Amino acid sequence: MKLVKCLFAVLAAALAAPGHAQQPVKVRIAWIVPVTNLASFMYTAKDVLRHHGRTYVAEAARFQGSTPQLTALGTGDLDVALLGFTSFPLAIQNARMEDLRIIADEIRDGVPGYYSNEFMVRKDGGIRSVADLKGKVLATNAAGSAVDVAMRAMLRKNNLDDKGFTVVEAAFPNMRAMLLEKKAELVPAVPPFAYNPELRDASTVLFTEGQALGPNTLGIWVARRGFLEKNRAAVIDMMEDYLRVVRFVTDPKNQSSAVQLAAAATKIPPQALEAWLFTAKDYFRPADGQVDVPGLQSNLDEMRKLGFLKQPIDAQKYVDMSYVQEAAKRLK
Repeated sequence: MKLVKCLFAVLAAALAAPGHAQQPVKVRIAWIVPVTNLASFMYTAKDVLRHHGRTYVAEAARFQGSTPQLTALGTGDLDVALLGFTSFPLAIQNARMEDLRIIADEIRDGVPGYYSNEFMVRKDGGIRSVADLKGKVLATNAAGSAVDVAMRAMLRKNNLDDKGFTVVEAAFPNMRAMLLEKKAELVPAVPPFAYNPELRDASTVLFTEGQALGPNTLGIWVARRGFLEKNRAAVIDMMEDYLRVVRFVTDPKNQSSAVQLAAAATKIPPQALEAWLFTAKDYFRPADGQVDVPGLQSNLDEMRKLGFLKQPIDAQKYVDMSYVQEAAKRLK
């Protein structure tokens, strides 16, 4: 009997040893635009985070647009994607990822009183109306992205189909050069690049994404159901950290500190951020992370009306707010 007790004691000690401690769950998470997308810097906010490095470790990776993330989700090289209302339904309709679930809403475009993506033309380019874009070269970041669909939607509303113009792809940081070097007659401008002084001095806004589509779901966190169910506890911890960061950066009294944090992580000078980041000149960021399901449904219905979707998609079917809701309870 003493031998059995001794063996159990040794086993218990071994299981309690550091070498056998449960390792943090690795979460590969996507971002597109520095500082605008929180994953580009939020995991450096050590004084705000509670669980990062303990129950989960985020590995943030940059993508040029939302659509390339679909491939990474399909191959298992990405755990949490940052998609828009345009790329998300393509994952359902084309890639058949019926197991995708929306777990948080990060940014919305076109909400009254907040920023909306701008489509800019040169002041000396002779473009005065959408109709003037016929036969011109237009830039987009990635086919099927939110700004791409907004651009095409506005063109279609002005009787210009896809044969009436030429589209080239470029990364958001290169849009200013594309426009000013006359490689494109129209470019999408998103923060922080939209506030470049040289770009604003030499260009004018032809229309906004909000004018093309109305308020729209620009950045939602999406993951596959299998990953979420397998790592539920870690995902809830991750969402608690996310809510802590959102509430910190959107609190006006923290704006200066939030700008310094974002600037240090992204190497963007704080002077380029302080006038707009986390203010009304920035996108609307819901502090509770809750998805506006009726608004998302409206966006999907509009996409189908414009011919971008073949079949109707029920947004509610793919929304799972249980993770962010559970996380929010801890903050009350």
